[in-house]
Amino acid sequence: MIKKLSKPFKWFFQLEAASGLVLLIAAIIALIISNSNFSKLYFDSLEYYLFIGINNFGLKLSLHHWINDLLMAIFFFFVTLEIKREFIQGELSNLKKALLPIIGAVGGMLIPALVYIVINFENTATLNGWAIPSATDIAFSLGILSLLGSRVPISLKIFLTALAIIDDLGAILIIAFFYSGDLSVSYLSLILMSYIFLLILNKFGIKKFLPYLIIGSFMWFFTYKSGIHATIAGVLLASAVPHREKEKDFSLLIKLEHAISPYVAFIIMPIFAFANAGVSLDGLSMSSLLQPVPLGILLGLFIGKQVGVMLFSFVAVKVGAAQMPDNSNWLSLYGVSVLTGIGFTMSLFVGNLAFAENIEYIDGVKIGVLSGSLLSTLFGYFILLFTSKK
Repeated sequence: MIKKLSKPFKWFFQLEAASGLVLLIAAIIALIISNSNFSKLYFDSLEYYLFIGINNFGLKLSLHHWINDLLMAIFFFFVTLEIKREFIQGELSNLKKALLPIIGAVGGMLIPALVYIVINFENTATLNGWAIPSATDIAFSLGILSLLGSRVPISLKIFLTALAIIDDLGAILIIAFFYSGDLSVSYLSLILMSYIFLLILNKFGIKKFLPYLIIGSFMWFFTYKSGIHATIAGVLLASAVPHREKEKDFSLLIKLEHAISPYVAFIIMPIFAFANAGVSLDGLSMSSLLQPVPLGILLGLFIGKQVGVMLFSFVAVKVGAAQMPDNSNWLSLYGVSVLTGIGFTMSLFVGNLAFAENIEYIDGVKIGVLSGSLLSTLFGYFILLFTSKK
């Protein structure tokens, strides 16, 4: 009886589209609650302060900060595991195969940033949000692509996955270099010492995760205190996790990737979406959408991403630097390029960092990200639906 009842749930969570669907539901619930009689409870709960630690060693942060700093560090840990595996033995390990998504990702980061900068050029306060439309949401974009099933060749799914992973790598570098605060030399030294210990564990082939986790937890604390965004600790920890191609029977990296994947997809990312997608729509009008921040993000995601990815990919193929994905054509590649404009979680995250000191722009960030991602979703989906074969 229990097996029969659990079967639909197992089927649901095995769907590629499931994680994207859960993200969408979390965002919709956040929008509904933030525009209901429970809106005060929603926003006040996110600002509730919680102490985690022992005696004087610990941190007291708002629930919103714990989600954005700690849970997102786990997300970046997972993403970096994926990136590392892809570069060692995945699609990105072969330069010829990797060139098209790499070049496409570069265009997909540069052009949206330029679109945003052009619209916000005269306002130094809003200019700091230039990186917001440069990111692609892996779960959401792949979820939409998966809804099309066999209409889309596997080569295009691989292209989008690789491009989104490279996008995330770009986002990690942007956060590290452009969205860090005043740096503390003492805490930076502690981060360096922690990372050296992690590399020593790697060098000696330690395949138990507990020692990495203990050192990584201290490193996260040091990173938070250092002025570098705390999520970078997740990146450093993942980069030290051992993975060697010859270890076919056991790889700590692959074991961890498989173990935390469902928790990231179905718990961490939906919680993040729920905590960050809530925005009051009271008094929202077309003029609100035409403000520099939401307009720059909307056009960056919906226009800049598709133009950047498609233009750079087109040039790369025409000059012979890269090859078209198998069984695809220019129209289907364009449809996938449009889907890269689904920024959602990554764009919301970068937006929170960009305007941490100017929170009056956060609602504009949410409106721009949600509207730009929605347009990219609908337009990209219907292009692929009507131009691809069953």
